[in-house]
Amino acid sequence: MKRFLVIALLLSGTVCFAADDLSKQATAFYSDNNYQKTMDLILQIPEEKRSAQDWLLLGNILDDKGERDNAVFMYQKAINTDSKYYKAYYNLANNYLENEQYNMALQNYKKASRLNDENPYVFYNMACAYMKLGDLKKAKTCLNKAIMYKSDVPEFHYNLAYVYKQLNKPKLAQTYLDNFNKLSQAQ
Repeated sequence: MKRFLVIALLLSGTVCFAADDLSKQATAFYSDNNYQKTMDLILQIPEEKRSAQDWLLLGNILDDKGERDNAVFMYQKAINTDSKYYKAYYNLANNYLENEQYNMALQNYKKASRLNDENPYVFYNMACAYMKLGDLKKAKTCLNKAIMYKSDVPEFHYNLAYVYKQLNKPKLAQTYLDNFNKLSQAQ
């Protein structure tokens, strides 16, 4: 019995190491835009051994292929694997935003922002969802947060100029439009 237990522990440790190794290789291939190899490697990992990032990468690949429902499923698997993995909430929210499901997008952006409150793109995309819903005051707040964390993104300033224009604040709108023009010329 002792030998069996030791052998079983060794084998499970080897599988775990192999899963970690496959996951690292898949991430490297994903960084090189080799999505087929990424998918092939992750699919070799048993489902119960896949990390939240593995599920996220599968979701991203499927989303890029236009398989949105399957991507949502993968993002939810990432969240089920690690409920504190903000990137899964963020990518799930992006999927909902693209599909004009603005309230679902906001729900997930809020979760992502609670887990990582310094990512400017979470706030920028949240602002876009609020703009689509016509809640310009919340959009303004989110855009200001985005700019606070990353002030050199022209689109942040452009959208804030738009929001201020819609809120009938032409001087502030012009200020942010000027910022947009300066940043755009600098790139």
